Amino acid sequence: MNIMKKQKYAVTGMTCSACSSHVEKSVRKLQGMGDVTVNLLTNSMQVEYDEAVCDENKIVEAVERAGYGASPMTIEGAGRGSMRAADRREAGSERDLKGQQGDNGGIAGRDFENRDIAGREALKGKKENKEMKTRLTISIVFMVLLMIVSMHHMFFMWLHLPMPELFIKLFHGNENALTFAFTQFLLTLPILYVNRKYFQTGFKTLFHLSPNMDSLIAIGSGAALVYGVFAIYRIGYGLGHGDDALVGRYASDLYFESAGMILALITVGKYLETRSKGKTSQAIEKLMDLSPKTAILLMENGEEKEIPTHQLMRDDLFVVKPGSLVPVDGVVVEGTSSINEAAITGESIPVEKQPGDAVVSATMNKAGRLICKAVKVGEDTTLSQIIRLVEEASSSKAPIARLADKIAGVFVPAVIGIALLTFLVWMILGGGFEAAMSSAIAVLVISCPCALGLATPVAIMVGTGVGAKNGILIKSGDALQSARDINTVVLDKTGTITEGKPKVTDVIVYEKGLNSDEIILIAAAIEKPSEHPLAEAIVNEALARGTLIPDVEDFQAVFGKGVMGVCEGKKCMAGNVGFMNENDITLSSEIQTAIEALSEDGKTPLLFAMDGKLSAVIAVADTVKASSMKAIRELHDMKIEVVMLTGDNKRTAQAVQKRLGINQVVAEVLPEDKEKEIRRLQREGKKVAMVGDGINDAPALAAADVGIAIGAGTDVAIDSADIILMKSRLTDAITAIRLSRAVIRNIKENLFWAFFYNTIGIPLAAGVWYPLFGIRLNPMFGAAAMSLSSLFVVGNALRLRNFKAEGEISEESWETQKTQKEEVSTIIKQENKEEEKMEKTMIIEGMMCAHCTGRVQKALEEVAGVKQVTMSLEEKSAKVVLDGQVTDDALKAAVTEAGYEVTEIK
Repeated sequence: MNIMKKQKYAVTGMTCSACSSHVEKSVRKLQGMGDVTVNLLTNSMQVEYDEAVCDENKIVEAVERAGYGASPMTIEGAGRGSMRAADRREAGSERDLKGQQGDNGGIAGRDFENRDIAGREALKGKKENKEMKTRLTISIVFMVLLMIVSMHHMFFMWLHLPMPELFIKLFHGNENALTFAFTQFLLTLPILYVNRKYFQTGFKTLFHLSPNMDSLIAIGSGAALVYGVFAIYRIGYGLGHGDDALVGRYASDLYFESAGMILALITVGKYLETRSKGKTSQAIEKLMDLSPKTAILLMENGEEKEIPTHQLMRDDLFVVKPGSLVPVDGVVVEGTSSINEAAITGESIPVEKQPGDAVVSATMNKAGRLICKAVKVGEDTTLSQIIRLVEEASSSKAPIARLADKIAGVFVPAVIGIALLTFLVWMILGGGFEAAMSSAIAVLVISCPCALGLATPVAIMVGTGVGAKNGILIKSGDALQSARDINTVVLDKTGTITEGKPKVTDVIVYEKGLNSDEIILIAAAIEKPSEHPLAEAIVNEALARGTLIPDVEDFQAVFGKGVMGVCEGKKCMAGNVGFMNENDITLSSEIQTAIEALSEDGKTPLLFAMDGKLSAVIAVADTVKASSMKAIRELHDMKIEVVMLTGDNKRTAQAVQKRLGINQVVAEVLPEDKEKEIRRLQREGKKVAMVGDGINDAPALAAADVGIAIGAGTDVAIDSADIILMKSRLTDAITAIRLSRAVIRNIKENLFWAFFYNTIGIPLAAGVWYPLFGIRLNPMFGAAAMSLSSLFVVGNALRLRNFKAEGEISEESWETQKTQKEEVSTIIKQENKEEEKMEKTMIIEGMMCAHCTGRVQKALEEVAGVKQVTMSLEEKSAKVVLDGQVTDDALKAAVTEAGYEVTEIK
């Protein structure tokens, strides 16, 4: 099976959607060609092709045959490897770089040259912008002079001013008709010259049988010019033969001002349109600005050398000083610090880093000095891939764009046909040559496929830029549109709904003389040598409590059951119920009840014993993210069904379902089974979005209508996902859906106005309403209207920049949305407040032995609303965890009834 190569090309000469449609068709005809997407907004083309059948030259030739220009936007090369080798030899390095050059030099070289290409493209853009300003200035200056000459009598009459003697002698009356006409012709020539590009491109594409917007402009203004020249000859004939009527008729029907005005107004529109479109790529430009330009390489002899970032190679050691940006993705080798990752993840709180922790490009080192090893360089860094994804999404097309493309492909030929038909009808009906020509020219210049072609790409560009600003990377226009129709969201549990890291939630002490801190200390000692994830949770809990974990001797691990060893002279073991039974450790009915209760609550109980007696039960669970409850509530408010798919056991899954109010849960599923569940939901007619971590959930992500990868801050190149959430928050999935709805609504508005404009404009220009209402359209006003239509579409799309991530985009009023948000906020605050009071500590007098603590524990557990009781005989205390409203009086009454006295509740 041949590998399809993806490449991007810069395409020149395109001015409307008919151009992009023709380029796309021409390239698509090539053998071995896969997907082809041409973007008018960015003047680019993205293709996938089989290198065994097609190549760059054939693609460029196909574009040129269509009447346009093309050049690859990436260069295959490895110009950097040898340069770095020379640098290192000068520094005295004896390391052999051959392997690294072959392994990574090409990537880094391409990255360096891509930056060079980007720089050249930027300079080219500035040069073109400057040239357009010059064209615009010349066009406006001569257009004003032309209008003054051609309409001088009207100007002075409107201003109630006497006509200057010079104008009377040169331009007034039939005797000056030839001077009047020829002066207009001369003033039109500079406008024609500076805007000759319209004629060159327009007639070139017309001869290739692929007329575009430039063809309409060239034919319309050209026809007006030819008619004006014809009028000069007729005026000359009339003056030579004494036919004053002929002279007067043609002197008043010159179309030089129309030819000049059409070109000048088109240029004004194009200039404003270019400036407006430039604003849509600011997100990408800002991302590019984040990239650090230099890095500090740590040489083998210990010296530090500042080099351009693109020269860093994989496995190089580099230094990140306080206040500096991390140049590439890597891992900390030496030093500790805090890193501000807001540029990548959006989280403002700095993250502590120590040896072994990953660092990401474009993040800021806040405190200490770090020595890191490069892991991802060049095009592989997180920032580079973010930029690539945003660019690809901006260049891609949504399915809704295909409608516009199909129409644009036949639009220009149809308009030319309508213009010819208009001319013939006016001639047949006796309207006269001047009226027929004027109407035909007006049809040509008012018909604007530019607005049609810009309707979709400019909205997608702005929408994906807004998404990137909010930490949401949308990989294609297809995904952007598909997200709008989602009515079922399938969520992975671990790492998506939950934190993905087990934490200690409960410590129940059964051994006399020990408290929870001592139990955690001993448990951490016995679990520290283990590699089990639950063991890591206990060790982390001990570290969080600030305890020094002792060493363990004679450590043994029994696969699937537990661990054992000697700690501080005592034989300790930790594991499940089966492991305890095998070692003859008795579990009372009370302990078994506690274990079952923890399991029912979705927690994993770990049993710890010392010297043959059970000492404590520690519960470990993967805690729910703070944003998950709010996100699921909002999905329900949006009438979206929520399904949880997890490989975890049913009991744990059901506990999470109960807490969060999830509609449906499918537990104990393998990755391939998740994909089957997605297919099942789709067969039921549902539009499914799968939200997962992008690794174990890859089959399901690929199968879903929209795959959303969460927790991808250091791995944004997840091929199976369509949308990537950099901030690892489930609420951002909701923002992505709302953004999708906003973008598609904007595209529909743009398409409506583009179609509506042409539906009204073309009949008006053709003179359809003239017999009924006496309304006709002057070609000059047609040119102005055409430019305004494109500006209107671009301006409407730019409104998307005001999209707020927290905004509720729905048909409900803003007031209703605000109320809902306030209610959700109040609920969350109440829950947080309640959770703060869910645990109470009771100081109890009168307890003398384990039997006493047992009686108190049993009495408290029988109180409605008491979830868990942890007794400490040494501290004369009972820690009570509540899952409901329980008064202090009720707790006191239970203890008093058992025969003991409560002295304090805190």
